[in-house]
Amino acid sequence: MTVKQLKKGEYFTRRPIENPTEKQVFIRGEYDRAAKKYECTRFDDICSAVYLSGDKEIFTDFTF
Repeated sequence: MTVKQLKKGEYFTRRPIENPTEKQVFIRGEYDRAAKKYECTRFDDICSAVYLSGDKEIFTDFTF
């Protein structure tokens, strides 16, 4: 699955992890037109954001 296939507010991890910690879970945010990437924040720290391209592979099959 890719970042652009997720809906805003859905949880994901960047690596295949079955039982991730709060630091390993991200929330998909808005699309930043200037950067041409999606803003993704960490679940435990909303001030910590990463910008990922839409075709970046992510993982949603985990228990949280």
